[in-house]
Amino acid sequence: METIIRINNAADISVIVLYFLVVLAVGLWAMYSANRGTVGGFFLAGRSMVWWPIGASLFASNIGSGHFVGIAGTAAGGGIAIGGYEWNALIFVVVLGWLFVPIYIKAGVVTMPEYLKKRYGGKRIQVYLSVLSLFLYIFTKISADIFSGAVFIQLAIGLNLYLAIIILLAITALYTITGGLAAVIYTDTLQTFIMVVGSFILMGFAFAEVGGYDAFMKKYMEAIPSNVSYGNTTVDPKCYTPREDSFHIFRDPITGDLPWPGIIFGLSILAMWYWCTDQVIVQRCLSGKNMSHVKAGCILCGYLKLLPMFIIVMPGMISRILYTGLRGLMLSVMLASLMSSLTSIFNSASTLFTMDIYTKIRTRPSEKELMLAGRIFMLLLIGISIAWVPVVQSAQNGQLFDYIQSITSYLGPPIASVFLLGIFCKRVNEQGAFWGLMVGLLVGLSRMIAEFAYGTGSCAVPSNCPFIICGIHYLYFAIILFGVSTIVMLAVSFMTKPIPDIHLYRLCWSLRNSKEERIDLDADEDKADEKEEEPVYEESEEEPGCLKKAYNWFCGLEQQKGPKLSKEEEEALKKKLTDTSEVPLWRNVVNINGIILLTVAVFCHAFFA
Repeated sequence: METIIRINNAADISVIVLYFLVVLAVGLWAMYSANRGTVGGFFLAGRSMVWWPIGASLFASNIGSGHFVGIAGTAAGGGIAIGGYEWNALIFVVVLGWLFVPIYIKAGVVTMPEYLKKRYGGKRIQVYLSVLSLFLYIFTKISADIFSGAVFIQLAIGLNLYLAIIILLAITALYTITGGLAAVIYTDTLQTFIMVVGSFILMGFAFAEVGGYDAFMKKYMEAIPSNVSYGNTTVDPKCYTPREDSFHIFRDPITGDLPWPGIIFGLSILAMWYWCTDQVIVQRCLSGKNMSHVKAGCILCGYLKLLPMFIIVMPGMISRILYTGLRGLMLSVMLASLMSSLTSIFNSASTLFTMDIYTKIRTRPSEKELMLAGRIFMLLLIGISIAWVPVVQSAQNGQLFDYIQSITSYLGPPIASVFLLGIFCKRVNEQGAFWGLMVGLLVGLSRMIAEFAYGTGSCAVPSNCPFIICGIHYLYFAIILFGVSTIVMLAVSFMTKPIPDIHLYRLCWSLRNSKEERIDLDADEDKADEKEEEPVYEESEEEPGCLKKAYNWFCGLEQQKGPKLSKEEEEALKKKLTDTSEVPLWRNVVNINGIILLTVAVFCHAFFA
């Protein structure tokens, strides 16, 4: 019978209690000091963030508990190739900061679906992307993170799985729902520090225990089980033998578990979708006080993304050789990764719902109503995520990271295509974008449903899914899906009318520096909607009672009273919020760092190729 060693000594428990107290203190401080009384303050931190919290939050939002459990587990079985997922980001954080974010800022948007509405017009693409993004957050990121984190806590402390989930979410929700993006970013910065320091300590102990890097390489290749059983049958030990190419990132294009063309091209498509068009990531960049801070934040995130190969992937491989202790510290690292990614996703999901879906139901809501809608949606999201945990528990069959990556491979490429073409090909119009997304969705769903129906199988129990459906590696499938979506978008667009330039100023790369006034597509329709909507009457000026005041302060709903801005002041504020100019000195500093980061990315790939 297996014995689970639970955390029960004073040192480990003290580390965990201290962790929770510090996180809550930082969250409450950020909540107190942030401007939470406006939509811009709650969802974009008042666009006042500097580079180091942006970079730390980008990293913490990306590295969830699914990373620690999923990547470490995949590395234990397959070697360092999974680290290619991390190093691919080094290139795409530069693409994000230098090519995509300037367009988003010039467009003056809060959400990614809002950008597509301005770029293409109509409402169907905006609503489709909002709904699909929320679907992906719930069924991949949130559920997988909650499940992997809760399992870790269950094993370490001995709590019931659902009790562990509820305690985690209660603490997470406290400062996320009340504090807005500023509280999320500052707590993310703390979580990044905890994750990096804790993981370095763990890595040091792991390498010391195994005898250094050379001993690690030798012992990993010798970590072969002598007899493996699956149910009542004995499985060929070759299924559990380390791969000959375990220490190579680039693997055989046909027989490799992560083939090199898939790593270079397929993974780049998924990375573009995630790093350059996903609300969770882009929202952090939109909170920056100016363009240089945004770029510097992207650079910091890139340097931090160098680390997971050494602090997650290699310790995961070492776990195949030995079991490492430091339970209290490791649990704090796991909690940091879990809570940072959850807070980021909850905040961004509520932004998507509030700005892109709720405003379609209510065309002229007050700021207070929008912020209440966002907070209530976060609570609903938490409930749905808990309900989905048992499905993740049964569906992913232990391969958590593969579960997440395969779903995003079947649904992400068409989104990457619609943004890439939207920014760099002004000829693409609404009809082309919509039908490209629909065809991409059908093709992606057909593969995803078939794979779930037949099961992915394993070496011990192969799947009987037909080769034509499941035989193509998911990274190759991402390339095919991206190509099909792009071809449909271009073909339909060239067969229909182009969008006049007057609607595209500062929304496309070729028109990014235009000074002319842009007339938004559907501007007349939006004005008509506003006229039809009943006028919004502000609440009476009656002084609220003490309890009401306390409630409004805690939830950030106290309205900032001040003189109404004149038309000229409103124009000046709008111009400031959409300004992407940079001081020459800092522009040169971030550009040089961008080149250094890209050089480091090429070197790392070449060294471990």
